[in-house]
Order: sequence, then C-alpha cells, then structure tokens
Amino acid sequence: MTKIEQATESKISVAFCCLGNICRSPMAEAVMKHAAKEMNMAQLFDKVDSFGTSAFHAGDGPDRRTVQTCRANGVPVHHVSRQVKPSDFEKFDYIFAMDHENMEDLKYMQPRNSKAKVVLFGSYSKDPKLDKIVSDPYYGGPDGFQRSFRQLDHFSRSFLQSLMDRET
Repeated sequence: MTKIEQATESKISVAFCCLGNICRSPMAEAVMKHAAKEMNMAQLFDKVDSFGTSAFHAGDGPDRRTVQTCRANGVPVHHVSRQVKPSDFEKFDYIFAMDHENMEDLKYMQPRNSKAKVVLFGSYSKDPKLDKIVSDPYYGGPDGFQRSFRQLDHFSRSFLQSLMDRET
C-alpha cells in the first residue's frame, strides 16, 4: 500500500475563511478542490468547505465576479455563504484565513482544545513575489479577483505539495 493510499484511510478536512464568504473563501474552496483533483489528491480529503467570520451574506451565492473568475480559469464554483460556527473547529483539521484580521477573529472564536489548526493560507506560499495576504477584491475590479485566484491556486498547490512531502 502506498503512502497516499494509507493517507486516504485518515482523510483530512480543510475550510477557508474570509469576512463575508462570497469572494475569497468560496474561490479558495473551489480552487483547492480543482487543484486536488488535478494533482490526483482529491481522495485525501474528507471535506473542503468555506465560511465567513460575519453573517453579512449568509445564504447568498458567491459574488458574480468570483464565479466569472473561476469559470474563466476552468474552475467550477458552487457554494452558499455561511458564518463559521464553534462546531467547525471540531469538524476541520485546518481552517485557512485569508488575512490577519480573519485569523485573529478565528482564533478569538476558536473553542479551547478544539482540533482545528488555524493558519494564514498565505503561509504556504513558495513564491516571494506573491503577497501572503489575500486582499479582499470586493470593492475593486476584475484584476483583484484574478490576483486572488493566482494566489489561491499557488497556495493550494503548495499546501497539497506539503502533504505529499510529509508522506514521503
């Protein structure tokens, strides 16, 4: 049995978090699912999801510019926005924050002794030219969404590579 096959027996779960869960985090969720499939690693995951620290857009779909950017890059995106719940810190192994403010909010909300590892997603960057903070593109134009997409694709593939490296 290969290390990857062994890993499928103990699948991991990841979630992505931004403020409203309509731009960055649903894009990150879609990109991670797509990258894992392309890298033949989808079987490693029990769950890939996203949520926001606020309930501003709870029940809404992703921002149309998020959908357009994902589709333009060949990545399907399907999501309904929701706010993070205390139980999420037990459901997920990793909760990836898009920026420092989201990370601080998550750490404040995180119940003591919960299993989730709260991490700045950009900490997986291997490209010094990419900012580790995924800035909120909501008030900008399409360039901001494309920049977020490039960051999220790189961070996703770097995270997946780190899982493969850990297995060898």
